[in-house]
Amino acid sequence: METDISLNNVSFAYKKQPILENVTLTIPHREFASIVGPNGGGKTTLLKLLLGLIHPDKGDIQVLGTSPEKARERIGYMPQYAHLDMNFPATVMDVVLMGRLRKSTFWFSRKDRDQAQKAIRTVDMTGFAQTGFNELSGGQKQRVLIARGLCGRPDILLLDEPTANVDHETEENLFSILQELNRRMTILVVSHDLGFVSKYVKTVICVNRQVVFHPTTLVEGTMIKDIYYGDLKMVRHDHRCRGPLP
Repeated sequence: METDISLNNVSFAYKKQPILENVTLTIPHREFASIVGPNGGGKTTLLKLLLGLIHPDKGDIQVLGTSPEKARERIGYMPQYAHLDMNFPATVMDVVLMGRLRKSTFWFSRKDRDQAQKAIRTVDMTGFAQTGFNELSGGQKQRVLIARGLCGRPDILLLDEPTANVDHETEENLFSILQELNRRMTILVVSHDLGFVSKYVKTVICVNRQVVFHPTTLVEGTMIKDIYYGDLKMVRHDHRCRGPLP
């Protein structure tokens, strides 16, 4: 099976505080996985290592057969919602075109704009290209940020909490889009909502200083306790109460 991502005995520490230790992980082509674990467990650090934004203290990382730095142009990335300035005066097209900056140095070509329009259509935001980004709803903003990640035509898409601060219907719609995209690319999604994502993704990457790779069929109570060092209530989104609440 073709491998898109490979980590071999990788460790990383921040100011001598271990974040990830002895991580060995292989992610095949067209995988759709959720990265889960407690706050501070190393989820975002793992994404940064795959992007080549930070470097391991020990071990080797290969992405698409080369180093993360060299593979970066083939990776789409969606950062956490909370890290963005929602008042920045940009249109939807402006935001999506940012995904082409590494390919275009000083100006955007016709090809860049065509790719941006294609990415906007992919996330069902046609007609919003000239709308101000800060005028959109939370779910629409998330779609635009996914389009920005798609604009560079990546082979791998990394998303850090893509469904934060959106309602259940929006969450369902976003994951439906990701399922379709998974037909042609590998997707890794950081999420705290293991109960929701497990019905969409193929595997779960459990990160808590060390990393364990599980098929979603093996996600059960004992494993969740091991990940989060205690009990975690999983919400069943497919269930609706039929009577009044007590």
